[in-house]
Amino acid sequence: MKGGESKAEATSTDQRLKTRGRKPGKKTKKDPNQPKRPPSAFFVFLEDFRKEFNLANPNNKSVATVGKAAGARWKSMTDEDKAPYVAKAESRKTEYLKTMQQYNMKLASGTNRGEEDDKSEVDEAGSEEEEEDDD
Repeated sequence: MKGGESKAEATSTDQRLKTRGRKPGKKTKKDPNQPKRPPSAFFVFLEDFRKEFNLANPNNKSVATVGKAAGARWKSMTDEDKAPYVAKAESRKTEYLKTMQQYNMKLASGTNRGEEDDKSEVDEAGSEEEEEDDD
């Protein structure tokens, strides 16, 4: 409230700054058919580490404890120790890029409606079975 601004003017400025660049209420929906991004090398390592840690500490229920222990081990590992996880992450990334390319091709051709396509295939298959049963 510097320079003689009223309290109402100051709060309106705050609201304006919070919503800058986006329109309230207009949130874009994520496509459920879009492939998920691949995990990084650390998360590939974390998959294996979680199994080991849970076997060693079966009574531990804290996610934070597992994360801290995994982070400490990851930092202490050498590049040679990290190499298999980096290789797995790279292979998953190449697979992801291929599936994303296919996904984008489907979007461009306009056949993205996977839910509608699945329903129509099920309806067609179901109606064929019903017709065969009637004979």
